[in-house]
Amino acid sequence: MKRRRLWAGLAGTAAAATGVVIWAIQSQSAAAPESDAASAARKTSEAHALLQAGILQEKYQDYDGAARTYRRVLELDPGSEHAWYNLGVLAQQDGRTADAHAAYDKALKIDPSFTSALFNQALLLKSSQPDRALALLRRATAVNPKAATAHLHIGNILAKKDRGKEAEASFRRAVAADPSLHSQLPESFKDSVSPSPSPTSSQAGTR
Repeated sequence: MKRRRLWAGLAGTAAAATGVVIWAIQSQSAAAPESDAASAARKTSEAHALLQAGILQEKYQDYDGAARTYRRVLELDPGSEHAWYNLGVLAQQDGRTADAHAAYDKALKIDPSFTSALFNQALLLKSSQPDRALALLRRATAVNPKAATAHLHIGNILAKKDRGKEAEASFRRAVAADPSLHSQLPESFKDSVSPSPSPTSSQAGTR
């Protein structure tokens, strides 16, 4: 606002000065365009800031606002697997399974090893397409062998298929990674799959 008032004041004093001012403004607007690299960097920075804003909106339960923000992220960066994933989570929470599937598919196309997307997609398919869910969960545990909950779900699917030994092995992996999951095992496996004993206080203090 100060610059605008200053130019107006000079224009009232001398017409020649007005011409100089107009030329200066035109020269600034005709500056060299933003380079492709600079434009890409700016968009990446804006997309990251918007992604964080969307996560904050989710935290405060503004889910519609978060969804709009994630779509804006994708306008700037269509390859943002995290924006696609977060849209999938929102759709899954809202019961829109088709939209959730589509969003997770997009995320996994960008990053096939995105374990959270693999896991959530598997949960959507666990009842209707257990074989496909099993394949997704195994991909998740291949990326992260300590994904305890994924091992637990693998065990549950295998147990329903009467593949007891394989199920037991998966349950063992789940409990080894997270002993608290022992309580979630099917009753028929609880005795054969025991959580690792906690170290005694004396052992814990030994160096």
